Order: sequence, then structure tokens, then C-alpha cells
Amino acid sequence: MKALLSVSDKTNLTEFAAGLVAHNVELVASGGTARALKAAGLPVKTVEELTQSPEVLDGRVKTLHPVIHAGILARDSDKDRSDLEKIGAGMIDLVVVNLYPFQKTVAQKYVTLADAIENIDIGGVALIRAAAKNYQRVAVVCDPCDYDLVLRDIAQHGFVSLQTREVLALKAFSHTAAYDAAIRDYLLGIQSPGSPLIALTLHQVQELRYGENPHQQAALYSYNNACEGPLGGKVLQGKELSYNNLLDLDAAWRAVAQFKEQPSVVIVKHLSPSGIASASELPAAFRAAYACDPTSAFGGVIAANATVDLATVEAMGDLFIECIAAPGFTDEALAKLSRRRNCRLLEMPNLDIEPEHELRSVLRGVLRQQVDKGDPAQTEWRTVTRAAPNNDQMRVLQFAWAAAQHVKSNAIVFAKQTDGVLATVGIGGGQPNRVDCVRMAAARAGKQAKGAVMASDAFFPFADSVKEAAAAGILAVVQPGGSVRDQEVIAAADEAGIAMLFTGVRHFRH
Repeated sequence: MKALLSVSDKTNLTEFAAGLVAHNVELVASGGTARALKAAGLPVKTVEELTQSPEVLDGRVKTLHPVIHAGILARDSDKDRSDLEKIGAGMIDLVVVNLYPFQKTVAQKYVTLADAIENIDIGGVALIRAAAKNYQRVAVVCDPCDYDLVLRDIAQHGFVSLQTREVLALKAFSHTAAYDAAIRDYLLGIQSPGSPLIALTLHQVQELRYGENPHQQAALYSYNNACEGPLGGKVLQGKELSYNNLLDLDAAWRAVAQFKEQPSVVIVKHLSPSGIASASELPAAFRAAYACDPTSAFGGVIAANATVDLATVEAMGDLFIECIAAPGFTDEALAKLSRRRNCRLLEMPNLDIEPEHELRSVLRGVLRQQVDKGDPAQTEWRTVTRAAPNNDQMRVLQFAWAAAQHVKSNAIVFAKQTDGVLATVGIGGGQPNRVDCVRMAAARAGKQAKGAVMASDAFFPFADSVKEAAAAGILAVVQPGGSVRDQEVIAAADEAGIAMLFTGVRHFRH
């Protein structure tokens, strides 16, 4: 067997290639792939050595050569073998190719058109399509997730079986179709901003046991590839994540990723934060987040923006936790958590929230919007009351404002700073009127409401919410402003001696 390898994503490349060599597969590779294999000490012939033709145009043309494509497209016939002999080519049985990262390139904030164009793969697409077209004889691998499958087939049969080749060919055509759609969408977006056309390719990560309820079927899909873990993370232990777990983890991770200045913890139950806190150390942040609503924290999911250590796990005590998501776990923390067999641990790669837009299903359609990542850069807060917040209150108001953005509307957050720890002390949300959410937050905060600040994700339509907040002991309020009754609301704050700030930005989360 002869394999041609030309990959941009070199995940598990050398291990796969070593497995091929162990089964007497001859390796041919291009450019950086050949260099990586040689550096690993593997026997490999370069494309230039095979074709006797150098790379040209700064690498734009490497594999677009008759010796390569004839070797892939040749059928298992005497005539095709004869044609190969005429040009000094041999059959290629396995094509391992993945493409320039066009989608990742154009997802970057400041990518130029020139950068995007250079990341449009030509030779790779041609190789994949040629191999997929000739799947009756040739196997094509465009996803590192399939390396083990191919090695198992070769080990068992001495070649890649027809059944596997058929599956891989279909995957290959899907891959190039999605790639072309991404290029089209990008160029269409440049030429016709706001174009009404959206093309989606989703990869099934796993079938779920059921959806929100046992009688509903469900599955998890990824924008990237089928071997990506849930939410882009890696499950370290525990049962398979459920549909509801994934929703809660998504909500918790989106929230905790916004708090980048200090170690922070968000606890979520049924898509609603029950507590959010930031501190100089993660255990203190957990304790403060838990204290906001201990009842709701039972059976919730926890997201941390810093490595979970043993002290944090010990702070959790015997609290029943469905899942914990974090960028990492110390060995001591993992050892302690291993006793919680039903607690899922999800290691996240970073604090990035991707992609830049989110989709949401509605009846017979889909809503698309830009992800809310906080206030726009030009946002200016202004004090509208006679009283102004002091520096300490301002810091808590900023924390509360960030926290409110992750609570279901009508979102109300009471927050405090105690011994340097910023934390929610009462949260109300998801009600059809705002004053009820203020009452909920006040009830959950209890005595902690006195001296706290309040954030509201949208304006107050009436002064009643401010009066309820004043009665609970709130000292300062941040809200978008913009109500026809703003003056009444401001007057109520002035009467109570409360400082109030307008941001001019709303953060609904339905």
C-alpha cells in the first residue's frame, strides 16, 4: 500500500503514520507534513521526489501533478495500469488530507481579505475529491478522528475495507462541501453584508440518552468535527453528559468566561445562575457563590475560570454536583473528585466563546444574533442621581452588571464585596415583571441585602422596583435607563438616597 499525507491539522499525525509504517505502508508526504514525519524518524518520500517536480508559487502548487492525481484516480484495471506506466506513476491507495484552516482564519477579529484568500485550499480539496470519487479502490481520511478506524481495518484485513471506504468518502464530500460553503459565506458577507443566506454543516459528537425529558430523542452536534468533546472540552470522568447538563454547562461557562480579572465561580441550576463570585483564590469564590443560594446549588453545575485545586474541592464539602467545568484540575483535585463517580468533569480548552454568532430554533425557522459579550467598547456609564457611588460601590456595581447579563430576564442581581470577595447575594429572574424579580432577589439575600448594590438588565418601567430595593437596603443601582418614566425612577432613588447609574446598554437574556 502507498499513502499520500498532506495535512494542515497535525493532531496525532506521527502516531498514525507510525502505525501505517508498522503495517508496511509506504509514505509519501508534502511540505510541512513530510518535515514532521522525518523529524519523528519515519521513512517518508516527499512529493517532489515522487513527481520530480518542485513546489512552485510559494507552495501554492505542490500536489497538482499527473503523477499524484493519476495515482489516486486510477481504477483497478489493466488499461489504467498501462496509463500509469506511461507517465511513471504508481497507484496511491490511501489519501490523508485535511485543509487549510479557512474557518478559523476568518473567525479571527482582524483577518484581512488577503489572509483569507491564502487560506483557501486548492490542492487539498482536489486530493480529497479525487480519492472520494475513487472510493472503490482508494481510502480518504480528512479527519484525525478516523485514524484509529483506518489502522484497525488495515490490521484486520491488510487494507481499508470497502465498507469503511464508503463511510470515509461520504464524510470527505461533506467536508469539502462545508469548506466551500464557508468560503462562499465569507465572500458573500464581504460583498453583500447581511446576506440572508446561511449554510450549516454540523458534526454529530454523540447521541444523548434523551432530551429534556425521557420521551424526547436528542443528540449533540459540533460546528468543528465529530471528535471534538462537548462544548469543545474534554470529559475527564463521570457519566455521559445529558441534554440538560449541556445546557446548564453552556450557561455556566458563558457566564464565568466573562470574569477574567480574578478566579471566579458560577453555579447554575436549570439555566439560571444561583450564585456568582470572584475572589483572589478559587475556594473563596466557590464559598461565596454557594452562599448566595445554597438550596438551588444542590444538583447544579459549577463553572470555574481557573484551575480547580484540592482546596476548592474540599470547600464543596458533600454538596451534590452534577458537573464541574474548568480550564484544568490539579492531580490532587482529580483524586478527591474521583470518589464522586457520578460527577462529570469537563476540562475546557480556554475562555473563548465561539462562534461570534448564535443560533436559536423557533417554529419553522432559526434566529441568528451576535453573541452578547458585554458592553460595547464605547459605552459610558453616567450617574443620574444626586448621590454618586464611591469607588468600592463602583467595583461591586461593575461586577453585578456583568453577573446580571447571565440571568434570565427580567434579571435582577444583588451583590456585595466582603473581605475582598465580590459575590451575588440575591438573584431574581425569569419572571414576567421586574418588580417580582426584585422581591425574589431581596428574599434570597435576606439580611445580606442591606448595604448591597443592585443591577438590572433592562430599564425599570416604574419606580416600584427602586422602592422595593430601597426597602431591602440597597445603596446603589445600575441599569440601562431609557424608560418613559426614567424621571420618576430617578426621583424615587433620590428620595431614598440611592445612587443610580445609567449604562445605555440593555442585556436581555430570554
